[in-house]
Amino acid sequence: MPRPFTRFAVVAATAAFALGMGACAGSPAPVTASPAPQETTSSPEPTAVDLGQLTATPGTLTIATGNPAYSPWVENDAPESGEGFEAAVAYAVAEQLGFAKDDVAWMRVDFDASIAPGPKDWDLNLQQFSVTEERRKAVDFSTPYYTTAQAVLTYEGSPLAGATSLAELREGKLGAMIGTTSLNALNNQIAPAVEASVFNSNADTAQALKNKQVDAIVVDLPTALYLAAVEIDGGKIIGQLADTTGGDELAFVLPKGSELTAPVSAAVDALAADGTLAALEQQWLSESISVPVLS
Repeated sequence: MPRPFTRFAVVAATAAFALGMGACAGSPAPVTASPAPQETTSSPEPTAVDLGQLTATPGTLTIATGNPAYSPWVENDAPESGEGFEAAVAYAVAEQLGFAKDDVAWMRVDFDASIAPGPKDWDLNLQQFSVTEERRKAVDFSTPYYTTAQAVLTYEGSPLAGATSLAELREGKLGAMIGTTSLNALNNQIAPAVEASVFNSNADTAQALKNKQVDAIVVDLPTALYLAAVEIDGGKIIGQLADTTGGDELAFVLPKGSELTAPVSAAVDALAADGTLAALEQQWLSESISVPVLS
């Protein structure tokens, strides 16, 4: 079972959880015509919500991620290790919520299925989900835990290997994963002359680049760093795409209407305030600052 919830007060974080959990100490009863003093009573102080009773499996926090899960988000495709940016953030949030590491269970879920309408058998899901208003219709989002940009990745010898501007990229064969902000950024910011190739997963997108079916692909920046270093022979990041909103906001996905949405957001906020998120970003994603912005 999770540890007592002590890091922050859910009662303060969301009034919805506080209702019905007990009132504050009572005040003296009003004076009446009777000369006898009225006896005062006190109600119990509010207590923190036992979040272990709100999870899909009581006492266990079930966190979903992709299959496979790539570095630097998850190292060695093993989220239970806590290594990699998202794996580390997940365990930090779990601790804030009062769950010990042994109370966390991981499962693998398809990206599109995760943000589709309908019931879920997990509590939290993180696999670089960008916050969009369209997705909010089907699922809840926490406070963002990371803001990123999209990057363009190619290989040595590609027709786009020497590109340094958006204008040069427009003439190439580009690809991205379906249903992602990477594809949106490709179409809206690069606006290629040739219709972009669309793939079912980041793995398929990377494989298309390996097979030279496309000249370059658009993926989130940390994934581009990993692919360039590990997966793509002669991988080269051309640059990152500018975003007038300040970048792509990544957040936990929760089932629509989840009672955990407010506590998870409060946990993320607490980790941002105490510097934990910044430290984890520095540990796992620090290389991203050296990639030029394309114009």
